[in-house]
Amino acid sequence: MKSRIDRIKKQLHAASYKLTPQREATVLVLLEHEADHLSAEDVFLLVKEKSPEIGLATVYRTLELLTDLKIVDKINFGDGVSRFDLRKEGANHFHHHLICIECGKVEEIQEDLLGDVEKIVESRWEFTIKDHWLTFHGICKTCKVDEGEN
Repeated sequence: MKSRIDRIKKQLHAASYKLTPQREATVLVLLEHEADHLSAEDVFLLVKEKSPEIGLATVYRTLELLTDLKIVDKINFGDGVSRFDLRKEGANHFHHHLICIECGKVEEIQEDLLGDVEKIVESRWEFTIKDHWLTFHGICKTCKVDEGEN
């Protein structure tokens, strides 16, 4: 985790920002809960447990900065809540998600499934793609099994 924080610190420095204690506390929460897809409020509550002096506005500003620098991706799963997801290191694109409409569970797909689609879009529409993300909404394996048992 320390090496990941060091790399994030370098990304901030490259963009003329510092890794302040407030930013570091926010990054630590995101690293510790990497699979959880936290909202800004979730991040704030977890940061507050460790550093009660850090305010909600500071966490919001930090999340927006990290998003602008593409360290974090801001995503919405259709429930009106923005969630924050650390971008995987070395990833050219955002990863994809499977969202269960029954239980709300979110699973990640790490492999990039849209390479061929990107080529078609770029060629046919002369559109330069910088990023993409894909979200599938459906019923997870657990909920399908539970439905079958009823």
